[in-house]
Amino acid sequence: QSYGPEARGGKSKAEVVISDHPIDYPKARRLDLLLAMNQAACDAYYRDLNPDGLLVVDSSLVEQYPTNRVIAIPFTRIAKEELGKEMVANMVALGAVGLLSGQVISNSLEKALLARVSPGTEELNRAALHRGMDEAAKINLDALPRTILHDEEV
Repeated sequence: QSYGPEARGGKSKAEVVISDHPIDYPKARRLDLLLAMNQAACDAYYRDLNPDGLLVVDSSLVEQYPTNRVIAIPFTRIAKEELGKEMVANMVALGAVGLLSGQVISNSLEKALLARVSPGTEELNRAALHRGMDEAAKINLDALPRTILHDEEV
């Protein structure tokens, strides 16, 4: 994790490593999926993507996509305008990324979320999670280009 003052508005980073085998090194060397919730994070971390990696961005806050293999979803707009709380944009994103990754069972993700949110916010967070899943369900991953192009290759 990379959390400091930048986590309150700049770029920050957290990595999740999933494997069927023992994980000997807890940091991701190359990313299969990168979620960028703002332009600074997108610009700083997109080069860590595998050639066939997937960049998912909050299109409410990320305007320049440095790759042709991108999924742009307005997480912040959805949270603010549809759910009434901008602060659940990350839960909308979690729902989308959970579904897009193909690595998490929806019910398990919801149970984990509900076990960790503040009391009284369960329904809002559940709605945000499912709203993100709904957005991801609309996406045809097979229609995306097969490999990413970094800006020096374009």
